[in-house]
Amino acid sequence: MRGKSQLTLPAEVRRVLHIEEGDEVTFTVLEDGNVVLRGMTTIPADQKWFWTEEWQEGEREATRARAAGETTVYESGDDFLARMDELHGSS
Repeated sequence: MRGKSQLTLPAEVRRVLHIEEGDEVTFTVLEDGNVVLRGMTTIPADQKWFWTEEWQEGEREATRARAAGETTVYESGDDFLARMDELHGSS
């Protein structure tokens, strides 16, 4: 315990909680006297979709595909849209 009631968390605890300098934590005192410490991350409401497990799985798959060279780069947006039309039978 330091002055101003500050605590220093060991690196292992910070890793387990996925927290870094500047992040917030909460302490919950249980009826049995034990204390639960949780790392808190604030995500803006309009960005929550990005952090869903489903979306993150898609991000991991896209990263894997890029690393494996399984992607196509188009010269322009029009070329990309023309290819999408071809794939989906649009005219």
